[in-house]
Amino acid sequence: MLRTNKLVLTSLFIACGLLLPMAFHSFGMGGRTFLPMHIPVFMGGLLLGWLPGLIIGALTPLLSCLLTGMPPLIPSLPMMFVELAIFGLVAGYLYHDKHKNIYLALVAAMFAGRLGAAFVLLLFSDMLGIHLHPLTYVAATFMTGLAGVIAQFVFIPPLVKRLEKIIKSEVLK
Repeated sequence: MLRTNKLVLTSLFIACGLLLPMAFHSFGMGGRTFLPMHIPVFMGGLLLGWLPGLIIGALTPLLSCLLTGMPPLIPSLPMMFVELAIFGLVAGYLYHDKHKNIYLALVAAMFAGRLGAAFVLLLFSDMLGIHLHPLTYVAATFMTGLAGVIAQFVFIPPLVKRLEKIIKSEVLK
């Protein structure tokens, strides 16, 4: 894929990561339940590779916090910044650059990202004002977002496969 195409798609996934949560919130659908910001991060990493995935995952929550106040700077942004950056990096590395197993990449990225969030909480729990064991926090956020995780497994793989076909057909023209 051309460098320009990757840059445009990276920007598109960041924009989707900003707009999807706003749409979910405007329809009264909770972001913590359906995890709309995660979808473009995973898709960007899976389609474009680890570096664009890392960039999408890091910039999306940061820009969203600055532009919309979601996620809140304290306590959520530091954990989401690390979690989503790891999501994009791991998904992109495992699927795009290594194994080509989309489900393995999604599971590994979800696990690694949540461990990253737990690590941030472990280091900065007093500053963030969250006084839970990091693994309890991760388990609680996973259970709260279970509907979103299920939706990610249902919708992301076919969307990525379809977009891969479109991208390949456009590149071959």
